[in-house]
Amino acid sequence: MEKIELKIIGLSYSQTQSGAYALVLAEKTGSRRLPIIIGGFEAQSIAIELEKMKPSRPLTHDLFKTFVESFNVQIKEVVIYNLVEGVFYAKIVCDKQGEIIEIDSRTSDAIAIGIRASSPVYTFEHILSSAGIQLEDEAEGETAIESVEAEEPKGNELAASTKEELERLLQDALEHEEYERASEIRDELNKRN
Repeated sequence: MEKIELKIIGLSYSQTQSGAYALVLAEKTGSRRLPIIIGGFEAQSIAIELEKMKPSRPLTHDLFKTFVESFNVQIKEVVIYNLVEGVFYAKIVCDKQGEIIEIDSRTSDAIAIGIRASSPVYTFEHILSSAGIQLEDEAEGETAIESVEAEEPKGNELAASTKEELERLLQDALEHEEYERASEIRDELNKRN
């Protein structure tokens, strides 16, 4: 299977889950987005590294990176390789003097470690096709936003919406960077497939 490279495009507080954050990844050469709900500690760790801040003492992810480098292990890449019942599975691929070692990891931890090592993040088509969110042209998105803003369904009302309405709502949520809402809508669309 061919790997698809991702980049981090956003990190926002989840208004639907207390203490959770939405980490939004995007295809490096495409328009699909992959929102992943992560914990507060991992979000803080990722944000600190993205902002190039230096904490007074090393965080757990800094410690892990220092540990593997101390034993001549190079972190090569992070791969999000599976999605089961809404849970993403990832691995950290390392190189120890020519021997490739794959370490199972929570996706949020793998990404927090991977960005510290300047390692690329990859996934596969089957992950993006089932959990990814496709962005349309901005002009099409504006039309969808105008037609949906007045009567946006909430919560259980998503179940009563047609597939076309859900797709418009999804586009609207993405345009307004409401990734938690987009995740709920994506989940409803996935239930129907």
